[in-house]
Parts: sequence; C-alpha cells; structure tokens
Amino acid sequence: MDGGGATGEGQGAVRLRPPANRVNERAVGWWRASLLLLTAAPAALLGLLGAFIEPARWWLLASAGAVALAGLGCAAVLPAWWYRVHRWEVTDEAVHLRAGAVWQEWRIAPMSRIQTVDTVRGPLEQLFRLATVTVTTASSRGALRIEGLDHEVAAALAERLTRITHQTPGDAT
Repeated sequence: MDGGGATGEGQGAVRLRPPANRVNERAVGWWRASLLLLTAAPAALLGLLGAFIEPARWWLLASAGAVALAGLGCAAVLPAWWYRVHRWEVTDEAVHLRAGAVWQEWRIAPMSRIQTVDTVRGPLEQLFRLATVTVTTASSRGALRIEGLDHEVAAALAERLTRITHQTPGDAT
C-alpha cells in the first residue's frame, strides 16, 4: 500500500523519504531579488555615508563595495542551489518538506497534527506570482513553510490540506 505515499512499518507510521515536488522555477528569481534587496539597502547606506563623511570615506565605500559584492555573489549562487534542494509533497498521511542548503532540514507533519494552514503572498512574491503555504502543527519545532509555490498551486494546496485535515481523526497521543 505504499503507492508513493508516506507509510511505514507500523500502523500510522510515517517514513522519511525525499518529497516529490519542486518549488516553482520562478522562486529562483524571487530568492535572487530578495537577496539583492537585502544587500542593496546596507550597501546604499554605506555608500551614502561614504559620500558625506570625508574622514571615513575610503572605509565606508570599501565596505559598501564588499557588501554589494557579497550580495551579488549570494544572488548568483544560492537561489539555484536552493531550487535543487527544496522539495515538498502532500500525501493523505502527511506533509513532507525538505529545505536548506548546507544544513538540510527534512520534516514530516502527520495530518493528525496539523492545526492551521495559512497562505501568504508578500509584495515581492506577488510580483513573481508566488505564495508561501505555512502549516502549523502541534510541534515544538514550529510551522512548516512551503515557499516558492505558484500562487494557484498554493491556494489549491491550502484547500486540499484543509479538506484532508478535517477528514483526519486527531492523534490520540
């Protein structure tokens, strides 16, 4: 009865396996833009200060250049790497998530432990037609965040998760 789902040896067991779905390819552009915006503000501030503070001009402008260079390097490398790593999947039994780059996190949230399902679309996500689905569980590890989903896929996923969790009996443990 595996059928690609998350079943294990015992009844109700959920096993760790790579999730099947990638995030939307537009997530690469969204992550890249986010990194560039994150580094553009401090680089611009340092550059502006360097233009007006004569005694520290060289240090401030060098720092602005270093921040800008680091931001460009991160924006060039990290989003493609994240795209290769980030995976998600929803089965009738659980939500599976793998995220991270250097420190990869694999998480499984059984349907019986899900408390809320939220969909968020920040301004930059809206520009890229993306959304984030947040699945809050009865876990001390916190919510699972499935980022970089097409906004229509995210809406359908939230609806599906809500439907499945309403049909799933609560966990007795």
